[in-house]
Amino acid sequence: MPEFPSPAAPTPAGPIAARDAATVMLVRDAATAEGPALEVCMLRRHLNSDFVGGAYVFPGGKVDDADRTSVAEEACVGRSDAIASDMLVIAGGGLAFWVAALRECFEEAGVMLAYREGTQPGGELVDVSDPEFRRRLAALRVELNAGKVGFLEACRAQGLRLAVDRVHYFSHWITPEPAPKRYDTRFFVTALPPGQIPVHDDHETTDTVWVRPTEALARAEAGEFDLIFPTIKNLEAIARFTTSAELLAAAAAIERVPTVLPRVVADERGFRILLPGDPGYDEAVASSGAAAAPMSSSDV
Repeated sequence: MPEFPSPAAPTPAGPIAARDAATVMLVRDAATAEGPALEVCMLRRHLNSDFVGGAYVFPGGKVDDADRTSVAEEACVGRSDAIASDMLVIAGGGLAFWVAALRECFEEAGVMLAYREGTQPGGELVDVSDPEFRRRLAALRVELNAGKVGFLEACRAQGLRLAVDRVHYFSHWITPEPAPKRYDTRFFVTALPPGQIPVHDDHETTDTVWVRPTEALARAEAGEFDLIFPTIKNLEAIARFTTSAELLAAAAAIERVPTVLPRVVADERGFRILLPGDPGYDEAVASSGAAAAPMSSSDV
């Protein structure tokens, strides 16, 4: 579930190329005394992971070659590759980011956002109330994570097509150049499908929590919740909305999502992260600084 790894000095050969990745924020409404309140699903990375171990993140990961095929486009409902690519402002292959986001959502959280074969866009999502169907989905997830079956193959076997029309493009973050692992990550947002319960995989992730964005940010500030920089910024963005319906409506109305490429600079206080528009951003050089520091909540 790529977000931002730790910065490091660039190699003599130059900065590492950023790999395409997709992340999805699953949201729902919790009942409170004041009314419905927006919550987002977060997974905790395994402590022994070599990538942001112990951090709470959204389901996501690298875009695979299989996500870019014509088979992948045929498996989707509601967006063509041309439309998806226009939304991402790229020449082609945009739909692969949606496919990757939904694949990772199933692999890491066990949530399948799909329609039954023949269902039109905007129709009813797959019904998981049947215990036998839930069992088959759970078994497919195990096989998928073990590399025994492909995601698109699993969807086809169950007569499912991906509900990409329910998934809205929300933000675009690129890892700064002085980093050993770099990702060009598209963040999406979607509502938790009815009847489904996210569950971590107990391999890459070890905990699943539903949390209000403001609570996650407060816990990070208190040192109780390990978050990395782009996660923090996306939590801040969705914290402005009271309900999931408000957030999803706003996300669906976005015409163009700006690209955010932070720059890491060193000064007498250590490392700072500069965003577009910050003083000194244009003057900063991505390769400045020879040491490394995590892009975690402590860097904000």
